[in-house]
Formats: sequence, structure tokens, C-alpha cells
Amino acid sequence: MIKNYITGLTLFAVALFSGNMVSAQTKYEKDFNEFWNDINNNYAYLDQQGINWLKVKEIYAPEFTAVRSNQEFVKLLENVLNELYNGHSSLNTNLDSSNRLVPSGQDLYVEKIQDKYIITDVRKGFGADVSGLKIGMQITQFNGKNIDEQLNKFLPKFTTQPTAKMYQYALDMLFAGTHNTKRAITVSDGGTLKTFHPESFNSGGNNAPLLLSKIVNKNTVYIRINNSLGNNDLIAEFDKTLDGMLGYKTLILDLTETPGGGNTTVARAIMGRFTDKLLPYQIHEFDEKKYQTKRHWVEYVTPRGNTYKGNLYVLAGHWTGSMGEGMTIGLDGMKRAKIIGTKMAGLLGAISNFQMSETKIGFQFPTERLYHINGTPRESFLPGILTKNIEETIKKMRDIK
Repeated sequence: MIKNYITGLTLFAVALFSGNMVSAQTKYEKDFNEFWNDINNNYAYLDQQGINWLKVKEIYAPEFTAVRSNQEFVKLLENVLNELYNGHSSLNTNLDSSNRLVPSGQDLYVEKIQDKYIITDVRKGFGADVSGLKIGMQITQFNGKNIDEQLNKFLPKFTTQPTAKMYQYALDMLFAGTHNTKRAITVSDGGTLKTFHPESFNSGGNNAPLLLSKIVNKNTVYIRINNSLGNNDLIAEFDKTLDGMLGYKTLILDLTETPGGGNTTVARAIMGRFTDKLLPYQIHEFDEKKYQTKRHWVEYVTPRGNTYKGNLYVLAGHWTGSMGEGMTIGLDGMKRAKIIGTKMAGLLGAISNFQMSETKIGFQFPTERLYHINGTPRESFLPGILTKNIEETIKKMRDIK
């Protein structure tokens, strides 16, 4: 009886200790676990990107035990999101020290070419462009520091062998900069070092109207969508503009300034003006992990209003993101347009929104994979008339008759 009593008392103590351990878990640890599980169960590209998400948990979970404020929590979550190395995963809240979003907060495109960091594209009308930074310049320092060592902050930690895509993500994030730091970009220009300060110049691109349009010549008209594919008011504005252009032989639709995504209603409404019959424009794929099955479905464009029947050219580039990318592959798949431009932003899939239970912080990431009608992943699509940068795209546009 005494032995049984001692054994029972010991078990009770163990249970009590375990219960205290569970109750001692902070709200930040609970939310991190929820955050990790949501991505583990719903993120559409873990396999495609080769992400060891279990390793990510092993690396970061111990760090969340020391978190004591929302600010510390957000900073650490931002580090975790770098493990996904794509701009389509983000938090709904940020700090002054947070990085600008890519590509919407990015104004130049930098690539590592033969161990040199070269500006290969510049966003028209934004800080980098207005400050004088040019395509072809070699960057030697960012904010007075060596570039290589600064990239480590953004490279995934689950691997010791970062890929080219991981390095490009890190470059994009580094040169986008943070909200609270004015960038100093030092370049070698003809053997002379010069430092540019993009934030010292007002950018006219941030207050642009929904769209811009003009008559190019007696045969050709032009419409540019200004990062407004998420604004339903664009539909009526686009209709009004296009209705006045139906008699022109050629239309150039410029999607080079659509980095902020949008919604499929606006996109389908615009594409619906370029067809007189029901046409497929993209393929969706969704994992049903619980049952080890997949769902596939095709999304269609329905004719709407008076159809524009002339020649259609679409301009795309590094700042064509998300829904802009969807429209580009859609009009290409519908065999309705010729596409001119560089590779696009490469934002992965269609995103869904989530919220953590304790802190109520929202976040989003891709839960569906998206494909061109021909089966090409949207992020891998290249324009039929491929250019190196926006300057070359503009030159090709000017050749259109």
C-alpha cells in the first residue's frame, strides 16, 4: 500500500509539472506554433521550393521562448518568412524597421553577374530612377557596407547551400530597404564612386491615377494600369477608356506597373473586353493533404461589353506581379495578345489570409498553385518577345505599328 501511494504521488507530481509546463507557454509560442502549422498544412509550394519546414521549426521555436513583446514577435516572424524566399508571403502588420514588400516596395532590380552587383532594371518614376541610378551601373556598397555580408539576413537558414533563387530574393529584399532607413547606394560609374540617395527624391509613382491612356498615332492607342488591379473602380474607368478606342487597329496594354497584386474580378472584367466567347485563362491546383489528393480547375473569362477586336500587345516586367501576372498569362493563353517584356515578378500562386489566435496578427501566403493554360507554372512564364529591361521594352513598343 505504501509503495502504491508513493507511485501515485509521483505520477501526480509529474502530471502537475507537465501541466505547469503547458500553461507556462507564452502567447507568442502558441501563435508561432499555429503560424507554423498553418503553413505546414496549407502552403502550396513547400515541395516545389525544396523547403525543409520541419527544420525551420527546429531552428526558430527555441527563439520564441524568449519573446516578450509584439515588436519582438513581429521581427522574428519576419525572419521565419524569409525561409519561404518569395514576396507572396507576408504579415498584415509591420514595424518601422520592417523591410519594404517586394516587388511593390522595390524600385530597382539588381543581379549578381560575374561576382559584380549590376543594376539590370529600374522602376520608372520612383526613387531609384529619379535619383539618377541607371541600368548597367555596378553597385559596390549598400548603406556604406559590403553587400555579400548583408545578404545573409535574408537567406534561408534551413539550408547551407542557398540556390540562385534564394540569392535573388535576398538581393531584392536588401535593395528594397526598410521603412525607417534612407538608402545610400554606392556605384562605380566610369571608375568613379558615386553615392545615390533614392529617398531624398519625391516619387510621383505613388499617387498615380487608376490608369493612363493616350493616342500613339492614327492606328495605335495605349493604356497603362497603375497598380490598381485590386480596385473595383478600375473596371468602369477601363470600360470608359476602351469604349473610346474601339476603332483603333492596335492597342498596347501596359502592365509593367502592377506590382501590388489585385483581384480576379477586376482582371476578368478587363480580359472580358478582348474576347467574344468563353475562354480559359489559368489553371488552379490545390493540395488536399489529408487525403493525398489534388484538386485542379480551370478559370474562365466571360465576354463583357463591346469587344475590342484589334491587335493587342501586353507589356510586362519585373514589376508585373500577382494578378498582373495572371492577366499576362491569361491573355497569352487565350491567344489574344502578344507579350513584350522581361520575366515578371514571379510571385507564387494564389494567396489566402490567416490570423493567429492570441495576438490577432494576420498573415497570408500562397495556398494554390497557378499555371498557364499550357501547363507552365505562372512564375516560370516568359514573354514571347523577351527583353532585358524596361528601356528595351519601351523600344520594342515604339516599333509597333
